[in-house]
Amino acid sequence: MSHNKQFTLFMQKTAVHGWKVIFILEELGLTYEKVIIDIWKNEQKAPEFTKYNPNGRTPVLIDHRNNDFVIWESNAILQYLVDKYDTGRRLSVAPGTDEYFTQLQWLYFQGTGQSPYYGQAIWFNLYHAEKIPSAIERYRAEVRRVLGVLEGVLSNQEWLVDGRVTVADVSFVSWNAVIGDTMIENFDFEKEFPVAAKWHNRILERPAIKKAWEERNRLWAEIQRSKD
Repeated sequence: MSHNKQFTLFMQKTAVHGWKVIFILEELGLTYEKVIIDIWKNEQKAPEFTKYNPNGRTPVLIDHRNNDFVIWESNAILQYLVDKYDTGRRLSVAPGTDEYFTQLQWLYFQGTGQSPYYGQAIWFNLYHAEKIPSAIERYRAEVRRVLGVLEGVLSNQEWLVDGRVTVADVSFVSWNAVIGDTMIENFDFEKEFPVAAKWHNRILERPAIKKAWEERNRLWAEIQRSKD
């Protein structure tokens, strides 16, 4: 593990959780080294990894400038980064304010409302050994339900918190960007959820986020070509 950069980020190659962390690292101009964990080889269950995360999941972040402090769970990582290093509050609001708790509310909703349902939609659509139509339809419906929540709120305000883009908005981007690839065939984001799609695309066009996501898409394309 190299310590010439501030952070080490353990992540899967293309899984959205790790790239969500990269979005914030890039936005804040923080230096990091990626360490890729191969979940298909169960590397996340190996002792050299579970010493950092006993739950055996990625991502995990180590902050070498803070006594090699280790933190896991993607939204806990995001909150750590913005609370500690976004001192100018470019992507976050000040702790203790009402807006801060609204920011937390959306991060919790992303972590408990978006992420698990989208993840199950991917699992039953792509990886489950048996095709179970009821499960596939249930989780596709949940994806649309979550988008409906965002559509309704964003129809009345431009951003989720404080009238500007924050970590709360950014936390939703990577999952929403893969709906058509992995969850719902022929999904038309702009047609079904035009307000949420516009919000999503504004965030995805931010230079730091666009750069990171283009790298992720190149890696995803390589994986797909290797299957041909």
